[in-house]
Amino acid sequence: MRIMAIDYGDARTGIAISDATGLLAGFTTVIHSRKSETVAEEIRRLIAGHGVEELVMGFPRNMDGTEGPRAELYRAFARQVEEVTGMAPVLWDERRTTVEAHSILHAGGKKMKDHRKNVDAVAASLILEGYLTFRRTRG
Repeated sequence: MRIMAIDYGDARTGIAISDATGLLAGFTTVIHSRKSETVAEEIRRLIAGHGVEELVMGFPRNMDGTEGPRAELYRAFARQVEEVTGMAPVLWDERRTTVEAHSILHAGGKKMKDHRKNVDAVAASLILEGYLTFRRTRG
């Protein structure tokens, strides 16, 4: 079962898609658009092209677990994705994924100015890996 993770953002949206077994993160890309309609349509295209069967989307929470100030924007985008694709994304706590993504890129020798190109795809991979681990451990 292929699962897609979405790291939604204002200008860039990271996408990570698992392998066919649903065990490992595989394909990644970044959608460059500020228009939610364009992003949702590109997600629909990727779902069809990769045979995705489930969606998980990063959801902003504060460090204390309460919903962040952007929570309603993300809920609205999740509804829009569902309307376009027919699939409701699972909202997944994305706390610290961007910080971890920057750390990974830095450890890999990337300069800070080059992070912008890849950080959203890496963050989507982290969301996907967290969700896949959750699915495996819950039985």
